[in-house]
Amino acid sequence: MKNKVCATVEEALAGIGDGASVMFGGFGGAGFPYHLVAGLARLGVRNLTAISNNCGRGDGELSVLFRNVQIRRVVASFPGPDARDFQEQYAAGKVEVELVPQGTLCERMRAAAAGLPAFYTPVGVGTEIAAGKEERSFNGRRAILETALSADFALIRAQRADRLGNLMYRQAARNFNPIMASAARVTIVEVAEIVEVGALDPEHVMTPAIYVDRIVQVAGRGA
Repeated sequence: MKNKVCATVEEALAGIGDGASVMFGGFGGAGFPYHLVAGLARLGVRNLTAISNNCGRGDGELSVLFRNVQIRRVVASFPGPDARDFQEQYAAGKVEVELVPQGTLCERMRAAAAGLPAFYTPVGVGTEIAAGKEERSFNGRRAILETALSADFALIRAQRADRLGNLMYRQAARNFNPIMASAARVTIVEVAEIVEVGALDPEHVMTPAIYVDRIVQVAGRGA
């Protein structure tokens, strides 16, 4: 059995280099991988492509990576009015942004996990989102082509994991984390608790171990 449990955050993040694409789980702070992001900030890698629902709030979430000028491009649904560090980097021309409707963002990741290269959606038709995208009509309804979205790494947060990598989340922390885990090539998880194989009720496992590559136990902040 492959050992997926890492002793430190630094060990869990091994292999993330300059230019990597990284998915960051969480929504409004719930399920956000604070410890892994802090470790990524210490690692100092640059020119990252970040895929996330938002771009930080105040000094929290992704803000430290924007403040350190580590993110070159971001794919997000809601940069947010409180994302001051992102806004400063964007105004200075140091970061590119691709805005994606939230449902489309999820579906693009789900398509990647399912091995589908693209799909059609009516969301965004007739708006700036549709610029340069193929359009077709289905049963009289216009739709645009969206491509699947994967990443080199996914950094996510779960409440509990067994040593195989089966995951359980706490309440709203489920959000983007399961779909990102399935869409990335390497999934790295910070958890509050690691238990032995067989200790988790299979009915409560929300992300199966096949999607998880590394696990690190952390203490403190996180949901």
